[in-house]
Amino acid sequence: MKSIYIIGISAFYHDSAACLLKNGEIIFAAKEERFSRIKHDSNFPINAVNACLKYASITIDEVQYVSYYEKPILKFDRILMNYFNVVPRGFFSFKKAMNSWLKSKLWTTSMLKKELGFNGEILFAKH
Repeated sequence: MKSIYIIGISAFYHDSAACLLKNGEIIFAAKEERFSRIKHDSNFPINAVNACLKYASITIDEVQYVSYYEKPILKFDRILMNYFNVVPRGFFSFKKAMNSWLKSKLWTTSMLKKELGFNGEILFAKH
């Protein structure tokens, strides 16, 4: 039977990390800060992903799924509702958050595929 590999990713808030599951069991996990040497690194964990792949001696083409730690649209909705509850306070914070969300965070699926060179299915966890 062919092994099923899943890469799990957490990124863009604090302590970005990646893990690799083989047939449902975690076989490797790493924080990006271990490679970048930036404490609490929030950048996309490409080094951690590459370490996962190297550990298992596989390529991204052998991975069936990539799972991201949250559903971006649900978080975006939660942020909007929180800001609407405190209007007009927090306008500058809202403006900054919307800039980040509208530029990149809402487009997580395409970003993951591009960053990883991945053509498979992207899954989202309900954080």
